[in-house]
Amino acid sequence: MITLHATEATLAEGKAPLKVVWVRRGELTPQGEALDARLGGFLRRAMAEAGFRGEAGESLLLATPEGHFLLFGLDEDLRATGGRLAQALSKLSFPEALVEALEAYSLAEGLLLGAYRFDRYKGSKEEKPMALQLSGARPEELERAKKVAEGVYWARDLVNEPPNVLTPEALAEAALSLTALGVEVEVLDEEAIRALGMGAFWAVAQGSENPPRFLQLRYAPEGARQRLDLVGKGLTFDSGGYSLKPTESMATMKGDMAGAAAVLGAMKSAALLGLPLELRGYIAACENLVSGRAYRVGDVLKTLSGKTVEVMNTDAEGRLTLADALAYAERQGAERILELSTLTGAAVVALGEEVAALFATEETWGRQVEEAARRAGEKVWPMPLEKAYREKLKSPVADLKNVGDRNGGAITAALFLAEFARVPLVHLDIAGPAFAKKAHALGPEGGTGFGVRTVLQVAQGLAGVA
Repeated sequence: MITLHATEATLAEGKAPLKVVWVRRGELTPQGEALDARLGGFLRRAMAEAGFRGEAGESLLLATPEGHFLLFGLDEDLRATGGRLAQALSKLSFPEALVEALEAYSLAEGLLLGAYRFDRYKGSKEEKPMALQLSGARPEELERAKKVAEGVYWARDLVNEPPNVLTPEALAEAALSLTALGVEVEVLDEEAIRALGMGAFWAVAQGSENPPRFLQLRYAPEGARQRLDLVGKGLTFDSGGYSLKPTESMATMKGDMAGAAAVLGAMKSAALLGLPLELRGYIAACENLVSGRAYRVGDVLKTLSGKTVEVMNTDAEGRLTLADALAYAERQGAERILELSTLTGAAVVALGEEVAALFATEETWGRQVEEAARRAGEKVWPMPLEKAYREKLKSPVADLKNVGDRNGGAITAALFLAEFARVPLVHLDIAGPAFAKKAHALGPEGGTGFGVRTVLQVAQGLAGVA
């Protein structure tokens, strides 16, 4: 566990049992040079003797009568550097350390994200708290990073919860905790969902003993002039239904609500930060299971929009729940929508596990989100909404099918969603980066909280906040 504190003390002047000294390709930063001068060139001699060049994430711990020094290799990405440093410090036993802040906000965000752990179900836990002094940082930068990290942490926690714990009702309970921050939360039960006419959402949900919940959230601070509507996929577990997934594919399906987690995490951070815009969120939360009540291949469903859908694959369930959520957001007066979902394996095939696919029905809105993701340090790549592929979704018995063929699967899924949003829509298919299968620079294996930081950057841009 790391806590961050701003200080004006430099490496040469400050006092701490451990000092972190940045190295990039054999060179020290100015503060490192000043410290080395005070130490009579000790750091450079140690680097030469050890052949230490300071490659990204490389470290060298030195013990001297003057104290301990951790030489640490800088990455071009300061967030990744901060994350790797947090992980390196967790293996040491120092209660306090001093580090040069460089670009303080990005470094602080990386430090906090890299320090994340999910161990609530482990019997033995070893906490090693460390107070990290950031030389040259401003307190407000660190406070902002902390509030953003809180939203990412929460999103990660939700994704990492086992599906027997995080049911649709439990997700609704989690959302209700936001009322303490001034967020309005309305939860619709199964009767209200059916009464509204959310036929696609209800069809997916009806196979489970755990009832669905539709969540509507509203953060509306006084004086807000802009509005952003968010939709997140909320499948708390997806077996694939009668189009049953193999076991290895089902193993990470507790994370099929990562889009919903990103919406909730962003709402939390926005409220903590006091962002001056109206933020609304919509989540259709349910499980996709097999039972005598489960929906079938060949069923025709009537959506909230009035359009009908022929089911050709029950494992293409997310787009059905999102169809009703998008239509509902539009009914509530959405002007623009940003939707996040772990929607297709095709997006992972196309872009791998670190890059989300971005589809936009309106070019300017798409560029805004793409630029926000770049500033947030989350990787997205714009993909085409090829209109000719709309033919793949034609049905002989309904307005459209819920899948096309295997080719261009991420695109046809995005085209399906676009049928249910007449306002500008950006669809982020986060199936790749939402769940890490191994530890990485910004965290351990499991939920990544991908999308929270991008949403916050979009919100800040709309609100005119730097």
